[in-house]
Amino acid sequence: MTVVTTHRLGEPCWVDYAATDLPRAQEFYTSLFGWTAEAGGGEYGGYVTFRRDGRLVAGLGEAMEGSRPNAWLTYLLVEDAEAGERASTAAGAQLLSPTMAVGDQGRLAVVADPGGAVVGLWEPEQHRGFELVAEPGGLSWHELYARSYAEQVEFYTRVFGWQTKVLGDTADFRYLTFGDPESPSGGVYDADGMLPPDVPSHWVVYFGVQDAAAAVARVVELGGTAIRDPWDSEFGRFAQVTDPLGGLFFLQEVPGSIA
Repeated sequence: MTVVTTHRLGEPCWVDYAATDLPRAQEFYTSLFGWTAEAGGGEYGGYVTFRRDGRLVAGLGEAMEGSRPNAWLTYLLVEDAEAGERASTAAGAQLLSPTMAVGDQGRLAVVADPGGAVVGLWEPEQHRGFELVAEPGGLSWHELYARSYAEQVEFYTRVFGWQTKVLGDTADFRYLTFGDPESPSGGVYDADGMLPPDVPSHWVVYFGVQDAAAAVARVVELGGTAIRDPWDSEFGRFAQVTDPLGGLFFLQEVPGSIA
């Protein structure tokens, strides 16, 4: 089991889902990934924390007014959320949710980067972030679909200190990874020519599964939709799906002992 106890500054440390139908979303994801759900008290607005084999994986909350409903949100680790908020807006981001304390768990802010992609900032206290990675039922990759590729890469490099590595720089495939070159935590894809006109830049999450075809079949059985059936690439085997509420995510085949 691959367990993470610390995260690198400026890189993804948490994801959560803003649902218009919280019970339905909870049932779908627990059934698909074998997660257990733990609801927080009233002070946390009923926020649900998902675990796999006791390890933190992701969160779930009701979609709030002004938030992007039925979508996954990626949070980047910061030392100081207010400082991150100021640095982000100074670099061209739009502030969507000013820094707020989440009990004794930490502090968060939410911004839209200069290309319009919504991303969270997380300053941890008791809540240190997801713990299970590159395993079935855990997070396996984080990706930014960028419409303003160069501007957005510059933003994250400047504000969050990303170390990047170019994997492709052609009109057909412009992509880089960020993080330790030997162990990157995510990538940025120039998606301007691929996304429909009404779809803005956005972050997407990948979850690990043992068998992509079986997982896609299970998604459909649970009321979700297969957007793209499993395909093979030099980077692995993937599938693209949505949950019953329309929330988009990817599946990635990963090795692991978890069924």
